[in-house]
Amino acid sequence: MPRFETSLAGSAATVRAAFDDWQHSDKLRRLWNADASLWSGEDEDRWLGWLEMPAQGGALDADLVTQLRAHIRSESIEHLAVLGMGGSSLCPDVLADTFAETTDGPQLHVFDTTVPAAVRSGMARIDLTRSLFLLASKSGSTIEPNRLFAHFWHEVQQRLGSRRVGSRFVAITDPGSGLEQLAQERGFAAIAYGVPEIGGRFSALSPFGMLPGALMGLDTDDFLARARSMAEACGPDVALADNPAVQLGLVMSALAQAGRDKLTLVISPAIRLLGAWLEQLIAESTGKQGKGIIAIGDEPVGSPEVYADDRLFAYVRLASAADADQDAKVDALEAAGQPLVRIEIDDVRDLGAEFYRWELATAVAGSQLGLNPFNQPDVESAKLAARSLMTRYEEQGTLPAREPMLCEDGIQLFCDSGITASSSLREALAAHLGRLQAGDYFALNAYLDATDETEAHLNAIRLAVRDAHRVASSRGYGPRFLHSTGQLQKGGPNSGVFLQLTCDDPEGLAIPGQRYSFGVLAHAQAQGDFDVLVERGRRALWLHLSDPAHGLARLRELLT
Repeated sequence: MPRFETSLAGSAATVRAAFDDWQHSDKLRRLWNADASLWSGEDEDRWLGWLEMPAQGGALDADLVTQLRAHIRSESIEHLAVLGMGGSSLCPDVLADTFAETTDGPQLHVFDTTVPAAVRSGMARIDLTRSLFLLASKSGSTIEPNRLFAHFWHEVQQRLGSRRVGSRFVAITDPGSGLEQLAQERGFAAIAYGVPEIGGRFSALSPFGMLPGALMGLDTDDFLARARSMAEACGPDVALADNPAVQLGLVMSALAQAGRDKLTLVISPAIRLLGAWLEQLIAESTGKQGKGIIAIGDEPVGSPEVYADDRLFAYVRLASAADADQDAKVDALEAAGQPLVRIEIDDVRDLGAEFYRWELATAVAGSQLGLNPFNQPDVESAKLAARSLMTRYEEQGTLPAREPMLCEDGIQLFCDSGITASSSLREALAAHLGRLQAGDYFALNAYLDATDETEAHLNAIRLAVRDAHRVASSRGYGPRFLHSTGQLQKGGPNSGVFLQLTCDDPEGLAIPGQRYSFGVLAHAQAQGDFDVLVERGRRALWLHLSDPAHGLARLRELLT
């Protein structure tokens, strides 16, 4: 069982009060009994199927797994490609990155983007004639996987012909969805069914996470057994003092309510993508009604003096591949009085247990914050805005023209009404970042291809802002962040200062059956999200780069 320790400095009494409340009100038993009044009293009782997933073997159909493994061998499949978004893609992404060198099945890849350059670079990593595509969507109506499907169906059909193309696709969806019907009509190799009582971001231990894992060669029986051990340790008859998930959830929520709402995730490098999964789980579950726990992932650890008093650090340490420098930096934060949660796991397969722990902890935190952790009311707002723009494009052949505040060195600048006319890009950026206040956070929302060069530039920018202003920094790639931190950014506390980045797509990438391309779709999603941020009174600035490499280098020069 992974080890759990806390060092809460002056916050122990706050957590103790929350703990006593849970104990006296028998809240853990109410949670396991699906008592919706534990949260907001809406429909929370309908969304607790994830509690039983370890005991139910992840709801995996063993015969289907055997059938698909045989199909993979007979078709000489070398690559598995998940076409999904948010909860349907983030767990497979963690598994692909963590277990790629230790499993004996096909390589697992994830496509969760509409940015043309990112789609093209992903395609370059797979052999389309040796690939099996897992189209993953609970509802079957999510635009990103649907457009990716149209693209890859066309590409595979061009290479293998109409008779064989269906054999290279598998659907993962809920019963009765539009995707189920599509899979039947197109002759997919198989349909794997999810559990309707599980929302997307709580689906890691269901077929949405476990089927891709099983097909890449992961021992899902062992993985789920570790999750089952965690579930048993969190059961309704276990004393709260011994319950690892309730302890974590109460620490997260109590410190957030006391002003330490920037949950900063420090993850061992070997399991680094766990942070992206946690960002979505926590941000989308708690970021609503003006409240929220702001999960900060993939922010390199700094020295104690760059942090204010709005942080809670959570260190998930893989003992078998620990980083001594990371250990020393975390120790320095603890010594400086920053509150800290330490979770230590011995084996990467214990991620199964961690998926479960954090799901339950997030449900506990949602209860303490008085909100429904299973809905995402503000995600739809950006979808509607983008859909309206796409309708305009289909009718008129263009997106609405916008007049930038200024154009400089191949960079166009758009902003909310909080910034008046600026004479230079440097001046506009200084004015925008000057709006950062104590307790705020800085968010980079980048509709770019996540190359190593892009990552280096974005990390340098976010750390420069963090260190100069002593605020938390986040980085999300569009449109995937719309289904993750996007809910928090629009529905959570108005403490974000946003910098959105988009770029030209000179090559273009058509979407079969649509009048618009991936480039137009990505631009509409970015424009729609920016508009909603501004409508919600968020502080937002948008830079459009004619050349991403040059534009990022220039932006880095101005901000670092």
